[in-house]
Amino acid sequence: MSESKKLTLKSIRTSLFSRGLSVARLGVGAGLKYASTKISSSSMDDFLTDQAVLFSKEFGELKGSLMKAGQMLSMYGEYFFPPAANQILKSLQSDSPALDWSVMRQHLELYLSEDKLSELDIDPVAIGCASLGQVHKAKIRSTGEWIVLKIQYPHVDKAIDSDLKTLKTLLKISRLLPEGIDLDPVFREVKKMLLQELDYIAEARLTKQYADKLSGDSRFRVPKVYDNYSGPKVLATEFLEGFKADHPLVQSLSQKRRNQLSENFLQLYLREIFEWNLVQTDPHLGNYKIHIDPLGQDQLVLLDFGAVSNFSELFISAYRRMIKGSVEHNEAVFLAAARDLGFVIDSDSPEYIQTFSTFCYETVEPFWTTDDPRNTKGKVKADNLYNWKQTDLPGRVVQRAWQFKNFDLRSPPQEILFLDRKTGGVFIFLSVLGAEINARKIIEPFLSKV
Repeated sequence: MSESKKLTLKSIRTSLFSRGLSVARLGVGAGLKYASTKISSSSMDDFLTDQAVLFSKEFGELKGSLMKAGQMLSMYGEYFFPPAANQILKSLQSDSPALDWSVMRQHLELYLSEDKLSELDIDPVAIGCASLGQVHKAKIRSTGEWIVLKIQYPHVDKAIDSDLKTLKTLLKISRLLPEGIDLDPVFREVKKMLLQELDYIAEARLTKQYADKLSGDSRFRVPKVYDNYSGPKVLATEFLEGFKADHPLVQSLSQKRRNQLSENFLQLYLREIFEWNLVQTDPHLGNYKIHIDPLGQDQLVLLDFGAVSNFSELFISAYRRMIKGSVEHNEAVFLAAARDLGFVIDSDSPEYIQTFSTFCYETVEPFWTTDDPRNTKGKVKADNLYNWKQTDLPGRVVQRAWQFKNFDLRSPPQEILFLDRKTGGVFIFLSVLGAEINARKIIEPFLSKV
């Protein structure tokens, strides 16, 4: 289907009552169907598939913080959601319909003056749409420069508290969430990030900050911000050419070039955490482009700095030690840091500590060395090369995480939510690029500072 013929929405339900009612219907319906599924022993797979489709469609049309919060929680769901709940949350990752341009235009007129709008030729077909806003390409008439306008959906900022409360209730009444688990700390962190992602003035500042940090590094490009067309609910940035990592032209690059892009991306991720303490935590593939250079000097184009986190020095210090202990299989260093972060507490059983330790030691598999005693199945090849595309690590990690159901569930440290979200996105990005790289060589300089 062509872009111009894709389904668009004429409006978004902004009334708190109508939004809550829509989700309440979903929750009650899922709960009743789940009960009947258990009674009749019908296929749980069919139940999950049906619910995922319904949730994705309804949330996609509601947009706003309901959809975004669901996406955020799904990135972390393997750690504390049963597979049933997380499958539904993951369904929210798919693209949602765009809001019709006639509606977006009316709201854009509230954000930019008539004089400013008259300076632009705006394409009415969105080139990207998500939960909190959509993106339109535009040309500045006087200069011929192409820019993109990220326009916030109307009234999404007013529904955050109600939406999060509704989502939490939905997870309970749909019978897909274990009783007794306290998600309040996680939801507080989600709310904090939602508020940040709706602050386009902050995003403009952070975009410039990233551009400054990467100034002079030809491996990366960050779009220029056009302040005269930007404001609290609209952000204008330079349009930069490039392809997503899964585009056939990127996939057809030589292994050497894709490896170089992968190494650059992984190093950037580690610099964000351990050097800058400034982490872009929305790892969606659409937030990165690859500019293919005829001479082979390909560049990573970095987009969307709405979700950026920083952390306390104490947290980063303990997190670095925990990663170092995991990578080097040093139990003393690992457990001391895990205690400092609150992953392990004095009342934990030896069985829990062993399960948690084994889980963490396995998650850092790409950073093992060939002669690591854990490398019994040869996951890390000669020269410490790891194949990010062919590995079955994500499935094994999920299976390991599900073992935690045998213990009392407790919420993880809030800071981990978005770091793990980014880590998962990095893994997916390197997998899509088909990376075969020595990741240990890249991470060691960052761990040596412990």
